[in-house]
Amino acid sequence: MPKSETLHIRIDPEIKTSVDATLKPLGLSTTEAINIFLHQVVLNGGLPFAIRMPEPNMETIAAMKEAQDISSGRIKTKAYHSVKQLMEDLCSDADD
Repeated sequence: MPKSETLHIRIDPEIKTSVDATLKPLGLSTTEAINIFLHQVVLNGGLPFAIRMPEPNMETIAAMKEAQDISSGRIKTKAYHSVKQLMEDLCSDADD
């Protein structure tokens, strides 16, 4: 079937460069990869892959728990009412 439609999309230039570099060793152009994707959308009746939220790693989970503990008062932290107070405290800690 002859190609008679044009699709114009705007993407981040860095993404375009990365995509081109990834596809070139596969012998594909970005246009060819987009055509493959669009054919797969039709064949699958939707996106040809699952869309889901990324799973946080253990470090992120620990940071989220720590933030919850701080906000609930289970962990006590210092509070500062100005940047000057913070800087004075930081500088006095550096002297120790």
